[in-house]
Amino acid sequence: MLVLTFIAVPLVEIALFINVGGRIGLTSTLAIVVATAFVGAALVSRQGRGIMEDVRSEFSAGRFPGAQMAHGAMILVSGALLVTPGFLTDGVGFLLLVPPVREGLRRWWLRRYTTTVGL
Repeated sequence: MLVLTFIAVPLVEIALFINVGGRIGLTSTLAIVVATAFVGAALVSRQGRGIMEDVRSEFSAGRFPGAQMAHGAMILVSGALLVTPGFLTDGVGFLLLVPPVREGLRRWWLRRYTTTVGL
């Protein structure tokens, strides 16, 4: 599955670059890619600082900040996707900056990968 992703994502990105570039031109396409990188970096920085403060607060209160750390990891992935040139990666990166989307993914992950032990 991972190998398929590493093959499919670049192919989709190339197709999107060709399609968008053909419609709006090379300069506009490049401007959008650069602008999304800068806007994404600023948003990731802002949200990352907020999550770090939440983690500190949870630790100070004597609680483990599991949810906050999961959100922080998703923000980190978002940052990597947003500085990677491409429309698909930018779309996924921006989606990961939406707190309800992150929370939904976190809950899905817990349901999928948490096993219950019956005693």
